[in-house]
Amino acid sequence: MLALTMVFGIESTMVSVTTDLNKGVLDRFRAMPMSRSAVLVGRSAADMIESLVSVLMLLVAGLLMGWRWHGGFAAGLAAIGLLLLLRFAMLWVGTYLGMAAGKPELVQAVQILVSPVGFLSNAFTSADTMPDWLGAIAEWNPMSATATAVRDLFDNSGWGGDSWAVDHAGLLAVAWPLALIVVFAPLAVRRYQRLGG
Repeated sequence: MLALTMVFGIESTMVSVTTDLNKGVLDRFRAMPMSRSAVLVGRSAADMIESLVSVLMLLVAGLLMGWRWHGGFAAGLAAIGLLLLLRFAMLWVGTYLGMAAGKPELVQAVQILVSPVGFLSNAFTSADTMPDWLGAIAEWNPMSATATAVRDLFDNSGWGGDSWAVDHAGLLAVAWPLALIVVFAPLAVRRYQRLGG
C-alpha cells in the first residue's frame, strides 16, 4: 500500500500542473527573473512534503491497526527514504506528462499509462503466480523493486523469488527512481522552457 500510494499520487501532480498551465500561473513565473527549473523544483518540493505526510499517516494508521515492522529504526527510515525516492521520481514523470497533456481533461487519458506500473507489480501477488513473461515484467517493475525492498527493510514477510531482480530489490529500488529522474527531470524542464513559444 505504501508503494502504491507513492505511484498513484501522480495524478494530483498532473492535475496541478495542467491547472497552473491553463490559468497562466506558469506563464507569470516564466516572466520572472529566476532559474527555469526553480518553479518545477519548488512544485516538487511542495509535493514531497505532502507525500511525507501521506507516508507518515499510512504508517500511523497501520500501527493503530496492529501492523508492526520488525526491522530496526534505521531500516524503517531507509524504507521511508526509498518510498519518498520513488515518489520524487514519479513527481517528475507527472510534471512532464501534465505539461504534455496540457489540459486537466486530458490527464485521465495520460494517467492510463500509470496504472500498469501499479497493477503489473508484486504489490498484490507474487510474480511466481503469473505467466513467466508477465512475472518477469512484474519483477523488473520499479514499484515492485521498491515494494520488495521496503518489505525487506521493515522485515515483513513478502513474496519470494529466485530472480536477480528479487535478490537485488534494494539496488533496483534506488536505480529505477534515479533513472526516471535523470530522464524526466530534464524533459520536464525543457518542456517548461518551451511553453508559450
